[in-house]
Amino acid sequence: MRLCIDHRTDYRFSEPQRRLVQLLRVTPVDFAAQHVVQWQIDVDCDARLRDHRDGFGNRVTMLYIDGPIEQVALRVSGEVLTDDRSGMIEDIAEPLPARAFLRDSPLSRADEAIRTFAGDIERAKADPLDRMHLLMGRLLDEIRFEPTLDAVERDAATAFAANRGVCQDHAHIFCAAARAMGIPARYISGHLFRRDGAERQEASHAWAEAYLPSIGWTGFDPANGIGPDDAYIRIACGLDYRDAAPIAGRRMGGGDETLAVDVRVTQAQAQAQN
Repeated sequence: MRLCIDHRTDYRFSEPQRRLVQLLRVTPVDFAAQHVVQWQIDVDCDARLRDHRDGFGNRVTMLYIDGPIEQVALRVSGEVLTDDRSGMIEDIAEPLPARAFLRDSPLSRADEAIRTFAGDIERAKADPLDRMHLLMGRLLDEIRFEPTLDAVERDAATAFAANRGVCQDHAHIFCAAARAMGIPARYISGHLFRRDGAERQEASHAWAEAYLPSIGWTGFDPANGIGPDDAYIRIACGLDYRDAAPIAGRRMGGGDETLAVDVRVTQAQAQAQN
């Protein structure tokens, strides 16, 4: 599938800011299931952009803007060719060994309730792949998806106890439970093309990947109960949201900040017509 992304973030400040520094994880990488046709980052003011790869292999852009700044519009856009590989991650640079993703993290740490939940799944299925599919299915059934909740940095234990959450919560709980079973798991941020025609979205999407001895890294989307296919664009990975958040940064100046995000994921026009 040929997918188009238009991701806009608008900042407004109640007082002029002296400086703005942003860390952007918004650029996808090529691997067997996706090929980046074109991609660009645009800022509506004078800015310095510097690119590098982080320790997880993510493409990172550092954004520096000197003030005075009262508002900033950041736009990320591009096209990606995707292929359905049943969620398997092949031909991608892996700077870290899989066992590095057995570590706990602040947002994906398993408490006693999650460890008990994981133990039930472990006893029900012997094969690691079967365990991950059962984990994904049970999270879909038991953790109510509420996209209007606004708490992307809620930890897995809190979301699990509440029995509800956003896609980030599903991914955090999945990672916590998988690691409790001794299976490496990582948090993934990216975009999802909605086949129901809903082009406009309020945020990017999140899911998880587990390392399975027989097939390697494989994706699972517990918020939707499916493995990532050609409707998914994979952007960044990490132990939890903080490692893969699309935008993180700091500003120098007083006052308040308001943020508006608009994400549009569409098929390329020619393909949609066909």
